Amino acid sequence: MHLKPDKGIVDLSRMFNGIIRGWVNYYGRFYKSQLYPVLRHLNRALIHWARRKYKKLARSRRRAKRWLGKLARNCPHLFVHWQMGILPSAG
Repeated sequence: MHLKPDKGIVDLSRMFNGIIRGWVNYYGRFYKSQLYPVLRHLNRALIHWARRKYKKLARSRRRAKRWLGKLARNCPHLFVHWQMGILPSAG
């Protein structure tokens, strides 16, 4: 994901939502305790993507995390795991 800085957040959402939904449906039923760390890792990958995409976020992991957290709160429908409530912190 972080190797796609040419894509927008909506493009990433379209690319990965089907995969994430499949993980949530399968692991959410059988092994929910291991699902949450994977989804938190996905949030970290999105932060890494944002730092590569936007110059103003490149130097500060905290600023990128806040930016993604605000985006997640304003548009929770973008990613399936955001709809579940697994949001990056907005600081």
